[in-house]
Amino acid sequence: MSEQDEKTGKPKGFFRRAWHIVRSPTGSWSLGGLLVFGFASGILFWGGFHWALELTNTEKFCISCHEMERNFVEYKETVHYNNHSGVRATCPDCHVPKEWQHKIVAKILASKDVYHTLMGTIDTPEKYDAHRLHMASLSWVKMKKSDSRECRNCHNFEYMDFTIQENRAAAQHQQALDEGKTCIDCHQGVAHNLPAGYLEKYKEVTKDLEIEAKSSPVQDRAIATAGAEIENYLTRN
Repeated sequence: MSEQDEKTGKPKGFFRRAWHIVRSPTGSWSLGGLLVFGFASGILFWGGFHWALELTNTEKFCISCHEMERNFVEYKETVHYNNHSGVRATCPDCHVPKEWQHKIVAKILASKDVYHTLMGTIDTPEKYDAHRLHMASLSWVKMKKSDSRECRNCHNFEYMDFTIQENRAAAQHQQALDEGKTCIDCHQGVAHNLPAGYLEKYKEVTKDLEIEAKSSPVQDRAIATAGAEIENYLTRN
């Protein structure tokens, strides 16, 4: 490629050289054509990826596996399904983060459910009951580590007016706010039936997280600070 202008004999400017590269054929495609094709392909890929992501983020998809039918029946008996306000929290509202980075992590981790479906880990009521406490504990750990992030999509201390809540609820919410508790510390069975032995298991989860937080950076020690208070609350209730 000549670096000089054919008319003036002077070196071509930067923009003229760049335009020549874009217009020049690379095999049977010009670089400009490749860029346009790549851009269009990127849009199609991103659109398809986002569509697939949203398709797996629906209640219909969540209960398409028969193992989840039992969970769904339990959920339909709770205030999150039917209530006086008419606002319904579906499976993804509680189990899938809204923020992109957390959502992708959740989707990757959820891929293990495919394995367990294929292996039939909880494909009978007996197997389900045998694994219920373990599955619940995994959700408790996730929610405590995220400060009940998905709960706070709808429920947030900052948005609550304690003066119009029932006295008992207002007092407990104020106590939770003052002591740095998170939603799951008091609402373990808010959408699904609690398994036998859940209280002892939750204390164990709390203790393990407290130990883990003490060995973690300072910003993670809020869990440890609230650990003893949470255990005392569970013991009293």
